[in-house]
Amino acid sequence: MAHSVDIHVGQKVRQRRWLMGMTQQQLAAEVGIKFQQIQKYETGMNRVSASRLWDISRVLGVSPSYFFEGIDDEPVEGSEEELLKRKETLELLRTYYQIPEEQRKKLLSLAQALGQTQ
Repeated sequence: MAHSVDIHVGQKVRQRRWLMGMTQQQLAAEVGIKFQQIQKYETGMNRVSASRLWDISRVLGVSPSYFFEGIDDEPVEGSEEELLKRKETLELLRTYYQIPEEQRKKLLSLAQALGQTQ
């Protein structure tokens, strides 16, 4: 059975990889392992060693401590932490940042206006 810390670290790897628009295959190639190992890390089935976590953090552009952020917090339903774990949220964020900056500003203004209507 997977340990809760391994599951958390795996979720953070998946989350960051998605935000960067990177596939499991791409991350695995950069780290020098097979993509099946990335799958096992992301599900918490396999533990990520310290040296491998170091390599993954470099490829994903974060510090190793990133993968442990929020580990003691229980995500509350509807909280930011819980929302960021959803695939839909990650896809939306990744797509949003692919939009040119001026158009993003207009889209944000529209979303804020729509969110204020009751």
